[in-house]
Amino acid sequence: MAARNRYADLLRIGAVGAVVLGHWLLTDVTWSGGRLSGRSALPYVPWGAWATLVLQTVPVLFVVGGYAHAASWTAHRGRGEDWASWVRGRAVRLLWPTTLYVAAASAAAACAAAAGADTAALARAGWSTALHLWFLPVYLLLVVLTPLLHAAHRRWGAAVPAAAAAGAVAVDAAVLGPRLPLVGFANHLLVWGSMHQWGFAWQDGTLTRPRRRCALLAAGGAAALAGLLAWGPFPVDMVGAGARTGNTAPPSVALLAFAAAQTGLLLTAEPAVSRLLARPSVRRRVSRLDRAVMTVYLWHMVPVVVVAVALYPTGAVPQPGVGSARWWALRAAWVALLAALLVPLTAAVLRVQRPLGRLPAGDGAAGGRASVLLLCGLGAVVPALARFAVAGFAPGGRPPVPVLAAYACGFAAVLLSGRAPPRRRAGRRVPGAVPAGGRPPGPPRAPGAQPPARGGPEGEPPGVRPVRRRAAGSRRWRPGPTARA
Repeated sequence: MAARNRYADLLRIGAVGAVVLGHWLLTDVTWSGGRLSGRSALPYVPWGAWATLVLQTVPVLFVVGGYAHAASWTAHRGRGEDWASWVRGRAVRLLWPTTLYVAAASAAAACAAAAGADTAALARAGWSTALHLWFLPVYLLLVVLTPLLHAAHRRWGAAVPAAAAAGAVAVDAAVLGPRLPLVGFANHLLVWGSMHQWGFAWQDGTLTRPRRRCALLAAGGAAALAGLLAWGPFPVDMVGAGARTGNTAPPSVALLAFAAAQTGLLLTAEPAVSRLLARPSVRRRVSRLDRAVMTVYLWHMVPVVVVAVALYPTGAVPQPGVGSARWWALRAAWVALLAALLVPLTAAVLRVQRPLGRLPAGDGAAGGRASVLLLCGLGAVVPALARFAVAGFAPGGRPPVPVLAAYACGFAAVLLSGRAPPRRRAGRRVPGAVPAGGRPPGPPRAPGAQPPARGGPEGEPPGVRPVRRRAAGSRRWRPGPTARA
């Protein structure tokens, strides 16, 4: 098995860290008139749009996801296992921590509604803590399509993301020309899927050997981005909306060009950074942080709501005008306070969710029926997560019970699509099984036949057992001359 690429892990950690920092830094949460509200600080900061060229790192998550999926699917297929078991395994790894987050956020919303919380403030808080879930429906869809997309990559290589990029150009033309906004949703698959395909090419070396291909990708992406920003309708802001069109909802071809430049630069730096990651202490730290990435991504907006609700009404935390000098002076203390809350919250959540991954699989149907159950479950989970991202956990001040029920049923179907291994009863031997001694059972004896003489290991005559002696000064035993039993 190939060694794990710690550089890919480091990119994932850095990407999530930049997303968290961007949300904390450029989101202005206020409390006024007994109501919680929030807005983006980008329109109030002259250089804020240019800061998104550094803080927009979601493309990195899709590239690293493609790398990880290619490596995992290749190993899975090499063992002769089917696509359904692979998709289920990857989906469950994402859905267990997501389910814990959805359950906790929904329960908190229900308790706040029962306590008589202001409906507008509750709806805003529920939306703030669910907005970032948009990433999961797209990512889960790419997980389901990975076996097909990887087969296409093996056959056509770079032609697949090139065709997807051409499709994204056509989609943007339809959105900006005839004004067909619904067509734009296709770019969620075409744009993010192109980055996912780059991860395949990174994993098998077609993108990084020779390394100058990464520099060409960066240069081509930068040139395309400069042209689209200078002569096209796309804004510099890579996370928000522009006057005519935005770059993320749905993703635009400008975001794809930006991602190409970003990916090319990061892969060009891989050899130099990988030499630093070869140190055992650094690798251990990266591995430890990587295990917490998903939890940090899911829960990072909770401290924002907690601080705003707990401290803003008392006046303990000032609320200067967004974008003012005092507002910026307090940003460092604001980020430090949120980080101080997120660290123990992450540790507690990791401790709670650790046993969930060890729960047994369900007794799902074998063969095609298990695949159908899996797809039906994901078909319910993906729209439910998209609905949470759009409307939040408390639209109208109440938890969306139908959406929660759809998510719960879908997740249960995904779990039950797995098949638990057969259990062995005490005192019964499974046919063909190897006993605890490590030697397979011999052939069946005819009635009345004498049992064979007991002997030593294979290759020794019956009735002879080895004598093991310990060498002087050693704790290990080594075979010695044989003797009669």
